[in-house]
Amino acid sequence: MDNQLIEDGIVELIRRAETILPADVINALENAAEKEEGIPKIQLETILKNIRVAKESKRPICQDTGIQFFFIKTGVDFPYLSEIKKWIYNAVRKATFEIPIRPNNVDPLTGENIGLNTPIINWELIPGDKVFITVLPKGAGSENMSILRMLQPNDGLENVKKTIIDFVIKAGGNPCPPTIIGIGIGGTSDLALLLGKKALLKSIGERHPNPEIANLEKELIYEINKSGTGPMGLGGKTTVLDVHIETTYRHPASLPVGIVIQCWAHRKATMVIHPDLNWEFI
Repeated sequence: MDNQLIEDGIVELIRRAETILPADVINALENAAEKEEGIPKIQLETILKNIRVAKESKRPICQDTGIQFFFIKTGVDFPYLSEIKKWIYNAVRKATFEIPIRPNNVDPLTGENIGLNTPIINWELIPGDKVFITVLPKGAGSENMSILRMLQPNDGLENVKKTIIDFVIKAGGNPCPPTIIGIGIGGTSDLALLLGKKALLKSIGERHPNPEIANLEKELIYEINKSGTGPMGLGGKTTVLDVHIETTYRHPASLPVGIVIQCWAHRKATMVIHPDLNWEFI
């Protein structure tokens, strides 16, 4: 088994996420730029130029290269299941110096920077013998705008909507809009936020299969964009590019709502590793 080849593949996955924005995000930004005028339009055109330069020069899109958050879906029959965590940890350390990405690990109490990056990994077991790895680099500006609201179960849908709209508008330009919003409704306090982060993995324009939730997503997009916060908080028609919602069952006495905001630099990339250790980007 050649660990080096797999680790180098994961380094390339991180490089791809950090330097090449997905097409759905670019298309959404281009569409937004066509609708704006004046300063908001200039902001979006500058963002689009930044995206082109990053891709051509193979340099990170943003100076904050983020926390390296990984979503792993691993087949229970993958023959090297016990190796995956080691591959990812080694690859993230290599990526810190080879891409390079900014060392973003500091001691939680002293703030001392250890000069490295370490990943955060979310695991999901699935049938089969393949491993799907998605990296979602998450910058602090948008991550700082994540919040949990524990609503009363009798608050109802209107209060859920108001909670989300009020918080995103209050965030203003802090998370570098236009943003993508991930919402988790239900479960427990920690699960609601995780669902919100998982919701960010959906493509822009992708609606929830439940028509009622899909309509809620569209209502939230409309109401938040009506606020006029606009690109980088400088006014305009586009405050969010999309809103994605994930739900799960909750306790009858609890209504958790997790709100996770992602900045315009919605960086993500996915690869699959086959049981023979060949890999490819998806």
